[in-house]
Amino acid sequence: MVQTRPQVVAHRGASATNAEHTLGAYVAALDEGAEALECDVRLTADGHLVCVHDRDLRRTAHRDGIVSTMELADLEDLDFAAWKNPWADLDDEALDADPELARVLTMRRLLETAVEYPRRVELAIETKHPTRYAGLVERRLVQLLDEFGWAGRDSPARIMSFSWVALRRIRRLAPDLELVLLMRSPSQWYRSRPFVDSDWLAGPGIEFVRDHPELIAKMVRSGVRVHCWTVNETEDIDRCMELGVEAIITDTPGAAVTYVRTFDA
Repeated sequence: MVQTRPQVVAHRGASATNAEHTLGAYVAALDEGAEALECDVRLTADGHLVCVHDRDLRRTAHRDGIVSTMELADLEDLDFAAWKNPWADLDDEALDADPELARVLTMRRLLETAVEYPRRVELAIETKHPTRYAGLVERRLVQLLDEFGWAGRDSPARIMSFSWVALRRIRRLAPDLELVLLMRSPSQWYRSRPFVDSDWLAGPGIEFVRDHPELIAKMVRSGVRVHCWTVNETEDIDRCMELGVEAIITDTPGAAVTYVRTFDA
């Protein structure tokens, strides 16, 4: 199979070197050349969409609390970056950090960042499930995208989920948005087939791709577009390219961009 050069998507920003889902991580990813940004989205108790992966705050904010039960103002009081570099306060040579880059990031602020950047930036937005708010997450997300003119055809945004139910909600609300069904195993792919439209993209994890390359190749030959997560090693990038994977989601966007650009010549 002819190698194709995949789009490089920054997984939660440049998350190998920056605290995930912070504005600092996304700005770093863009400056490193990422062509798209991946984020997870959750809904706060007062109806704001925030870019947070975990349902609770123990890992990224070092405190108890469930995102869906807290208001945005309470989340904005927390430091979402200190966990990545817990000894920063002891570094006398470190530059003063901008607190704005370490706060909880709203989906609106991330969209504004993408719109304001001086080149086209795409977004791969994952809605997290299960959640107490069920379909309200998708409804609020489509409403927000529509404010930016991103809910129709040729939108720079695509919506991802492990839940085909969530993606069907998006299809009803914004039928022209691209949808990516995330999956960890072939069984998830086969079980979902009766509920998936023919134009949905497949989003296998890299372990899936490593263990079942023949299935990925079959998908691509049949016209299924494939986006793979989380691809950090050059051998995995090569594997994805050989199989015809269209986009790779990576923690190290700078290194991935540098590597795939060697195939542009």
